[in-house]
Amino acid sequence: DKTMAGGFQVEHGVAPKIVLSETSGYGPRQLEQTVVHELVHAFDQCRAQVRWDNLLHHACTEIRASALSGECDWTEEVNRGGAPLKDALTAAAGHHQKCVARRAALSVAMNPYCPSREKADAAVKVAFDKCYNDTAPFRRMP
Repeated sequence: DKTMAGGFQVEHGVAPKIVLSETSGYGPRQLEQTVVHELVHAFDQCRAQVRWDNLLHHACTEIRASALSGECDWTEEVNRGGAPLKDALTAAAGHHQKCVARRAALSVAMNPYCPSREKADAAVKVAFDKCYNDTAPFRRMP
């Protein structure tokens, strides 16, 4: 998929791995964000033994990865067209959390065990506060 810069693969009987797309066309900043995002999944897999068929587990690691990778920095959202330039101060207020929730739900919705976008949204909503505030292995939100 040319829209995906990378992913974290977990298969039964095979060591988990990070994969990066050669054809995504993203620049160095997006590559860095993708690597950090996927490393957060790897950290969570080691620390919490994520069950990828459990939507709450998946939502939590996606929330953390989106929050900690820099992919929801306001400037990144402006570049993607996800945040308006007009009234920048108002648009930036609370934007990080909204972006993290949106991107986490999009990822969970792609999980083959997720029956609908509504179920993905619900899992993100339940997991959000606890997982958004968990900044490990960082001391604080980067």
